[in-house]
Amino acid sequence: MTTARAAVYVYGIVPADVEPESNAVGVGDPPGKVGVVRHGEIAALISTLESDRPLGTPDDLTAHAELLDGSAAVAPVLPLRFGAVMTDAEAVENELLEANENEFRSALEQLEGRAQFVIRGRYVENTILRELLDENARAAQLRDEIRDKPEDATRNARIALGELINQAIEAKRAEDTRRVVSEIEQFEPLVNQRDPSHEEEAVHIAVLVELARQKELEETLRRLGEEWDGRVELNFLGPMAAYDFVTKRAPEE
Repeated sequence: MTTARAAVYVYGIVPADVEPESNAVGVGDPPGKVGVVRHGEIAALISTLESDRPLGTPDDLTAHAELLDGSAAVAPVLPLRFGAVMTDAEAVENELLEANENEFRSALEQLEGRAQFVIRGRYVENTILRELLDENARAAQLRDEIRDKPEDATRNARIALGELINQAIEAKRAEDTRRVVSEIEQFEPLVNQRDPSHEEEAVHIAVLVELARQKELEETLRRLGEEWDGRVELNFLGPMAAYDFVTKRAPEE
């Protein structure tokens, strides 16, 4: 009979005075109780798990993100990549915290009072197609050529129309992303433009801003959403940990 060896899962780095909520839980089945390993002015949020337990279930990913995002709403946090496992608490202190003490402390100071938000928008298909056809005479001509005709007989025209639409949406996406960034410049954000995950995506950016200005940011985007009503479905997510800006790796076991 063998006993599974315990390991330590590390979520992120926080100031040393952070205390996890008494009901905070992390990855694992059953979920691990969240604790803290401290070194000087910094600390790591951790929980224990069996070292031979495979990670990567949807529940694990959710637990990792929820703990970090909940922490980011009240304190600066440097998120570690999902799956950061170390041998024990001593290794966390010596190999992670002590070895990177100055870097982590400096990064936490820069994040003080700030958190990441994600702004994402998707075009309303019928609206954006009408807009593109109204603006592009060649696209409108191709649309008329293929209307009510067999696909085989209009294959080349359909391909050409598809290429024109894709190019036009790329241009619209760049223009509308610039518009969003311009609207939020007043909040002095750090901005990371993400690659589109859908062909009809209008904007997808992560921003790092002051938590104290969250309501102002929401109001700015609400007004823009009203202006774009029926054209772009705009979504605002956060606060969350600064994944796009400072995500770190833990040392290998």
